[in-house]
Order: sequence, then C-alpha cells, then structure tokens
Amino acid sequence: MTKKVVFQNLCNGIVSSERTMFRPILMHFIARYAGGNYAKFASDYRFLVDANLRALDDFDIDMVGLISDPYRETSAFGARIEFIPEGVPRCLDLVIKNEEDIRNLQRPDVYKCERTLDRILGAGLLSKRTDGNVPVIGWIEGPLAEACDLAGIEHFMMMLMMDPDIANLLLDKCMLTAKDFAKAQIEAGCDVIGMGDAICSQIDPVTYNIFVKERHLEIISFIHACGAKVKMHICGDITHLLPSLKDLGIDILDIDWQIDPQHAFEVMGPDVIRCGNIDPRFVLDKSSEEIYSACKLLCDNEKGRKFILSAGCEIIVNTPHENLTAMRKASL
Repeated sequence: MTKKVVFQNLCNGIVSSERTMFRPILMHFIARYAGGNYAKFASDYRFLVDANLRALDDFDIDMVGLISDPYRETSAFGARIEFIPEGVPRCLDLVIKNEEDIRNLQRPDVYKCERTLDRILGAGLLSKRTDGNVPVIGWIEGPLAEACDLAGIEHFMMMLMMDPDIANLLLDKCMLTAKDFAKAQIEAGCDVIGMGDAICSQIDPVTYNIFVKERHLEIISFIHACGAKVKMHICGDITHLLPSLKDLGIDILDIDWQIDPQHAFEVMGPDVIRCGNIDPRFVLDKSSEEIYSACKLLCDNEKGRKFILSAGCEIIVNTPHENLTAMRKASL
C-alpha cells in the first residue's frame, strides 16, 4: 500500500492499526542534512526536492512538501527578498506603506514571478520523482499573514482597528493570490495545500471571525473544488480559535505544543486530522529514548483517531538525526 493510499484512507476515516502517519515540518533541518543551506533550500526548487527525498528515504516520512519560507507571494507582489545562508529569507522592504499602495496593488501572475514559479516547478518535480505514490504538500500564506508581510505587522494590525475598509481590501487581494497560487500547485501535482496564517494566534476570536474566518472558508472551499485537501498551520496557542476553526472544513489541523490534543479533538471533532504536537525544543534537547517514549505515548493515546505525528512546529536545525528517527520508530 502506497503512502498516498494510506493518507487517502486516513482522510476517509480508515485509520491504520499498524502505524501512525509521520510528517514533521522540515526546512532548515533537511537543508543542512542534505548538504546545503537554507538559502539554497528556499531559492532552488531542485535542491528543495532533493532534500525532501532524502528525508523520505532516511526518516521514512509519510508526506513530502514545499514549505520553505513566508515570502513567496510577498516577492510576487514586488518585495525584494534576501536569502540568508543559515537563516530564513529576509524581506528587505514593505510593499504597502499607505492606502494608495493598497489600491494600486496588482494581482501577480504566479507563473511569471520567480519565487512562486519556483514552488510550482517544485510541485511538479516532487510529484514526478515520487511516481505519484507519496502525498505532496504545497504551501500558501493565509490572508492575514500575507497582509502583515506586505504592510508590516504593527501597521496592519492598526489598520484593522482604524481603517477596516482598506484593511479588507488588502485582505481580499491577498486571498485572491492565495487561491491562484494554490490552484497552480494543485495543477502541478500537489495533493494537499498547507495554509500558514501564523499571526492568527495573536488575535482574539472576534477579530478572527470578523476579518479572517470567511476568507479562510473561501480559500478552503476553493482548494477542495480544485481537488486537494487543506492543512491549516497557525503557530502557537490557538485554543481560543478552535471553536471558530471547527466548521471551516479543514482536513488537517496542525496543533502546536501549547495545545491539549484531547481538547482539540473534542472541539474539532473526529473528522479533522490533527497533526502534532511534540515541542520542537523537546525533540532538540532530549535523548532519543525520551523522545521515543513521549511520542509513543502520544500515538497510543491517539489510537483509532485521525492523527499524524509531528512536532508542534518546525524541527529545529541542530536536532540530532537520531531524535527524528526515534519519532518515526515510536509511530510504528
């Protein structure tokens, strides 16, 4: 049975009794593991694909993916991006400085912009090199995160309070590009689209419901209509947002280490696959035996439920390789 079939079964409620799916978030870790650096990983889809395939072979991960950094769409909108050899790419300037910039912001062609095209090409190559047998996860920025990338977090948060009409205009433009980018990756071979909207953990439920929820729902419905599943990733403690997220139709919800998995199950219900939620610092610092025990306990607690083992967020770059192997062993 291929990894894609196992994933499709899980989505359909057929939970394997033999193993828990394992899909950690891997970026800087696998860039270095594969003999390169973060700059190469974020700027060259061929190396990103090679690194994912190394992780597939050496750690038996159950899904491969295109996550790299938050500035693909930001670059398409016109921002200059600097690649850092051993760090996350850096956005050098804000595209949005005033209301007029929002009104004049053009919808980019994701096939003509270098960084969005790079990810689209990565989707096609990953799908080809796995013979369609391994789920491929594409990636887009959620509308609130992208608006903050374009305007700056402080500026845009103030805009939500002081000028909601113009804030909504920017959010709508970000949403349209998210849909364009998702569709392009799906057509290139992605089975799942991850949507990262990390800043949502920093807003209250009322603000989320007013400005973000319906846009998330529209993007998720659009992705489903294109034939793919949706993986929602919001870093940090989103316990307060779970009631708002439960009716969006999310297929996979990443839960960070601050969230009680049982509570997330009770709120989200049995149909949503929860993915998580070992603290990445625990995976970095503890012995492989301790990591095995913690992951084994978590997997045992999730027996019979829709669940994917992962750390709560990205595997830290200096994590010992044997600790990731211990996570995989614990899921078998």
